[in-house]
Amino acid sequence: MRRDYLAPGEYYHVFNRGNNKQDIFADQKDWIRLLFLIIYFQSPVSFYNMSRQTSYFVKHRMFNIPREIESEIIKKRTIGLVGFTLMPNHFHLILQELKEGGISKYIQRILNAYTKYFNTKHEKIGHLFQGPYKIVHVDNNQQLLYLSTYVHRNSRDLKNWRNKETSYPWSSYQDYAIKNRWGELLKNQIIMDQFKNSDDYKYFVETSPAKNYLNKELIIDFNS
Repeated sequence: MRRDYLAPGEYYHVFNRGNNKQDIFADQKDWIRLLFLIIYFQSPVSFYNMSRQTSYFVKHRMFNIPREIESEIIKKRTIGLVGFTLMPNHFHLILQELKEGGISKYIQRILNAYTKYFNTKHEKIGHLFQGPYKIVHVDNNQQLLYLSTYVHRNSRDLKNWRNKETSYPWSSYQDYAIKNRWGELLKNQIIMDQFKNSDDYKYFVETSPAKNYLNKELIIDFNS
C-alpha cells in the first residue's frame, strides 16, 4: 500500500490502528490531544504546553490558538487536511501532499508526539500503533468524494453514535454538514464546492454506497 513517492497536489488516504488492535485512547484528554496534533501539526510551527490547549478544549469545545499562529501554519503548511475521523482503536485521514515529503513528515511527527505523550501519561512502554502507517493514493475525483463518505460514516459503527454522526466530535463530518470549526486549516472546499450546500453533501454521505465505488486498497476493515 505504501508508495515511496507522493506527488505534490495529489490526495491520499492515510490510516493506522493500535498495536494488537488495542485502543489508542484511555480518556477524553487523549482524544483531544490527538485531534490537536492533526489540526495544528500541518506545518513546522512548534507548540509548547499543549496540555493547556487540552484543558481549554474541555471547557470550550475549541482550542485557543491565536489567529496569527494559525495564519503562520496555513502559510507554511506542507500538507492539506481534507478530512479525518478518529475511532477508539484507529484513525483515518484524507490528505493532500502540498510539498514533497510533507505527508511523511506530518504523520511521523504526529505519531511520535502522540505515542510519547500517551506512554508517558499512562506509564506504558513500546509501540502504541501497529507498525508503519498505511497510505493509499486517491486516483480520481470520484474516489475522493466516496472516500470522504467512507471516512465520515465510520462513527456509525459506534453504538452510541449511530444516526448521530454529524455530532461526533472526533470527525470532520460536522465541519462539512454543520459548520467548519477549523476555518482554512481544513481544506474541505475541494469536496464541498461540488455540492449545492451542506445538506446536499449530508444526503450524499447518508445514501451513497461508498464501498461499491472505491478501490479495495482504499478500504480497511479494522474489525478483522
